[in-house]
Amino acid sequence: MNLYQSLGYLVLGSRLRRLSEAFLAEINRAYQNEGIDFDASWFPVFYLLSKNDALSIKELSEQIEVSHPAASQLITNLKNRGLVTSATCADDGRRQLVTLTETGRKLLEQILPMWEAINKAMTELIDSDSMSKQLLPAITALENEFRSISLSDLISNKLASNLKSAGDE
Repeated sequence: MNLYQSLGYLVLGSRLRRLSEAFLAEINRAYQNEGIDFDASWFPVFYLLSKNDALSIKELSEQIEVSHPAASQLITNLKNRGLVTSATCADDGRRQLVTLTETGRKLLEQILPMWEAINKAMTELIDSDSMSKQLLPAITALENEFRSISLSDLISNKLASNLKSAGDE
């Protein structure tokens, strides 16, 4: 058992971040191996725009569950690469509607088979181990718990409870 495994929940965030970084690095390597200039961090925006003609930055930020500034920064990065464009919404001048450019649509055509291959490869990898099959349901359950309970408040309550118990002794 390595250090991270031995520390349990104390390093859960670090382990998840390490796993995420390793996963995304492998995905990016797969794109590179196929000669596709695509970064895995762009996936949520490309996926949503593949299913919708146009979305506002607010809609994108809500659906990918990041802050508006983070979504705006991602869109700016994609604009600078000529992959998306934005225009003021005809109905509401405050909204910017984001769409894929022609270059973005051509890139989407290249990456759609990659997404299918990634999904199949991950399914095969996960299906090879019974514990791994529980990964996505477990992540969903943990995400739901974090939405319903403030972990920081729970920790504070545990600290207060421990202090109270120590004072009673």
